[in-house]
Amino acid sequence: MSEQQTIPFWDKQIETASREEIGKIQLEGLRRQIEQGMKTEFYRPRLVEAGITSPEDIQSLSDIRKLPFTTKNDLREAYPYGLLAVPQDDVVRLHASSGTTGTPTVIFLTQKDIDTASDTMARALASVGGSKKDVIQNMMSYGLFTGGMCFHYGAERLGAMVIPTGREIP
Repeated sequence: MSEQQTIPFWDKQIETASREEIGKIQLEGLRRQIEQGMKTEFYRPRLVEAGITSPEDIQSLSDIRKLPFTTKNDLREAYPYGLLAVPQDDVVRLHASSGTTGTPTVIFLTQKDIDTASDTMARALASVGGSKKDVIQNMMSYGLFTGGMCFHYGAERLGAMVIPTGREIP
């Protein structure tokens, strides 16, 4: 990158944070995940069995080793509502796997989840030089797969023009 080019930041404060600041953000996020997990019928007993009864039981990022491992089969066993950590009234979108290799796995999204995913994708696109000057053809599926919608909303948040095809067009 030449001296005259600028590094594209979407959120300069977070993208230039020190390692120490990033560690604090990650620890706070991990504790929030524990708090949400404790609200689910699936994770609560597994966390308690692992000796974690509250977010405060996580004192450092290395405590992630205490968390129980989750398999694809675990996700299938939780179908359909076992991983839901918010009231169903707060869910604005549902995504799911196709279930071709077993019971589908379900993802419930609140508006905050969608906003976070959109912002994360906009940051990723900006980091590679994407901008509102771009036209982006989104060839990802718009079905139950989460990627197509996240990519679409992230590109829109960036200000780019999006062509939502879900497939390649000539």
